[in-house]
This record gives sequence, C-alpha cells and structure tokens, in this order.
Amino acid sequence: MFSKLEFLIAFRYLKSKRKEGFISVIAIFSFVGIMIGVATLIIVMSVMNGFRYELVNRILGINSHLTIYSRDHQIADYEKLRAEIQQIRGVKFTNPLVESQAMLSTPSKNLGGLVKGIRLEDLKNKKLVSENITAGNIEKLAQKNSVIIGSAIAQNLNLKIGDPLKIISAETSETIIGAIPRIKTYEVAGVFESGLYEYDSTTIFMNFEMAQIHFRFPDSISALEIFVEDATKLDEIKSQLFQILVSKGSPYLGGFERKENDLNDRFQREGERVSGAKGVNNSLYATDWQQANASFIDALKVESTVMFLILALIILVAAFNIISSMIMLVNDKNKNIALLRTLGMSKAAVMRIFLICGSSIGFVGTFLGLAIGVLFSANINNIKGWLESATDTTLFNPTIYFLSTLPSKIFISDVVLIVGMALVLSFLATLYPAYRASKSNPAEILRYE
Repeated sequence: MFSKLEFLIAFRYLKSKRKEGFISVIAIFSFVGIMIGVATLIIVMSVMNGFRYELVNRILGINSHLTIYSRDHQIADYEKLRAEIQQIRGVKFTNPLVESQAMLSTPSKNLGGLVKGIRLEDLKNKKLVSENITAGNIEKLAQKNSVIIGSAIAQNLNLKIGDPLKIISAETSETIIGAIPRIKTYEVAGVFESGLYEYDSTTIFMNFEMAQIHFRFPDSISALEIFVEDATKLDEIKSQLFQILVSKGSPYLGGFERKENDLNDRFQREGERVSGAKGVNNSLYATDWQQANASFIDALKVESTVMFLILALIILVAAFNIISSMIMLVNDKNKNIALLRTLGMSKAAVMRIFLICGSSIGFVGTFLGLAIGVLFSANINNIKGWLESATDTTLFNPTIYFLSTLPSKIFISDVVLIVGMALVLSFLATLYPAYRASKSNPAEILRYE
C-alpha cells in the first residue's frame, strides 16, 4: 500500500530546515506530548490497578468472603450452623469469631483496637497473617493468656515479644464499688505484618476460648466467617445460604443486607411463611466482602475512570498539535506537492505521504511512551525510594494510603487500550492535513512560478 518513495519523501519532509524550524518545533512538541501522555496513563493505571488488587487481596487475606452476624450480637448453636454451611459446594472453610472493640493499654500509652478471638487452626488458614509473622510464634495463640498483634500496634505501643499488654473491654463487671470495665493482661506472643496499615494498626488476635470469657460470649460467637473458592462468584452460595437460614426458622431466619430490595422482600415473605405469623425476629443476617468494602472499591473505580479521562486529554492535545504542524507543513510544501503531481504522482500517493508524516510522530511517540511507562511501573518502588532519599520527604505515607508499599500492576488490556487510543488519535489527526494536501491544484500553485 505504501511505497518506498512515499516513505522517503515523508521522512525528508520531517527533517528540519532553517525556514521550517517552527514546524519542526511543533512536531517535536506533538511527539513529546504523546510520549508523556502514554507513559503517564500507563503508570497511573498500573498504580490504580495495583491499589485495587492489593486492597482486595489483603482485605480478603484477613476478612472473610461472607460473614454471618446476629442482630442480637450473639450467635448460639453456631457449630450446627457451621456444619451445614460447610456442606455448601464452593465453601472452602468456615470459622467462628468473637470480635469486639477494646482499649489497648501499656504503662506509657493507650490505643484503640479491634480484638478477634479465633482458633489457632482457623488463624493458620488466613495466609496473609500466618505467613507474615515477623516476630514470635503463632503456635502460642493456643495459650489463653497470649495475643498476636499487628506490627503498627507493636510500634505505636513499643511492644516486644513477651511484653504485657492490658486489654480493657467495654463490658463491665459488677462489684461492691459499682460497675468497672473488664480488664485482663495478656502476653504478646507474636507480631504480624499484613502490609495493610489499617489492619496492622488496629487488629489483635486472641485465643478463642479466652475471648468468649473476656467479652462475655458464653457458648456463642459474634460472627461466623465463610471463605469460598472464588470470591467473585458468590450468588450461588448466597442462594444456598439463604435456604439454610430460612429452613431454620426463628432464630436463624434472616436476610442478606444487599442493595436489591427484591431479595429483602423475599426474606420478609419467607419469614412470614415459615413462622406462620408476622413479626418474626430476623436475628441472623449476612454481608459479603464487596458490601463491607463498597466505599473502597467504588472510590477506586471512580478514581481510575476519572484519571484515565483526564490524562487522555494530554494525548488529545498532542493530537491537535499534530494537526496544526501537518497543516503548516502542507502549506509550506505546496510547491513540492505541485511538482510531484505534475510528475505523475496521484492524489492518493500525496495523501499517503502526509499520513506517514503525521502517523510516524504518533507511532514513535506512542511506543517510546509505552517503554517508559512499563519500565517506570515495574520499578516504581525503587524510584519512589530514590526520590524520598534525594528529597528527604515521605512521598507515600502508609497511614494515609493504607498500604505500606506503592503497588503497581500492569494489565495487558489497559496497555492495549492506551496504545490503541494513542495510535488512532494520531492517525485521525493526520487525515485532514493529508486530505488537504491531496486536493492541492498544481496549476494554481505553479501559475506564477
């Protein structure tokens, strides 16, 4: 389709001469704009993808895919319910949990935290915790006076392995001097670092039986966690879980707290049918990880879309620069075009010459931007570390961004979309100037030459 002669002429036109210097400067700005736009888009999208991927994986590494709670704050006869749920196809494992807010106290400082009473074998299933014990021994959780704390808690309270940690519960005990908080001192048996600052700075794991005693959950739990094989496919498991809860009647009758009103209505109708009367106590309900972290996920989706649209404007501006530089080049090369036409070159060939001129700017700029963007994204933490040491500032504060490292994940689909968009815009930007060049009338141009 394109001949060697057309490529030769196009590349000669792109070379700067003294009187064409301004045209060349605009072409260079177009090239740099497309390169920066493509590189920036790849880097930003990689970081946004990395944020979403790391957040979801780390959240699911500590929290469950589905969780059953009680409106009465306590779930009794949980072992029987757990056994039935475990039979659902697609469920990997379930674990009972005693969860409560508490005050963490040392002689020098106090801190709020979330205490989770869990069995040792169940904690081992949470790989993000069990495989990231930075100090101590997870096996000591079997001892009733031991706790495993997040790395940020250990740092904030200056705690080491073997140090005492006082946990003050909101529950009170009646004494002769009145109601006082339930207080017990535990030994720090281990420290974990999940990489998610929000959890490392608040979460404490305690022996399950001891948590039942400390937070007053006699023969009961506060939540039942459910882990499935595929966290993105929960509808079928939810449907079967619905049947289990409804078949129990009161007090197991409950409903999923979902956005869809029809499912809530269904639970209400089933509750009336099972109980035979209205006003049944819907004590149990379930939430999934997407509902519990909807604000995080929705915010990341919106930010990703907005950032893509904003940064795509850089490429669009560069494309307009290509249009202006090509129009100026066509005007400057009018005599050359007329001579080529009189020598027998077709309109289509002239149009192809200028298509090559404009497209080559976009093509080279796009693929150079691709290389820069991919290399930067792959080494973003090393670059961040170098910049922080050079400027003596913290560019990525984990207390603000929740993650302890700057995540980056390159998706091929995003790269293809960005590169394709840049190439298409560059090609479209050359169509009008090339068409204008092909419509030049050699007789009019050479009349007074």
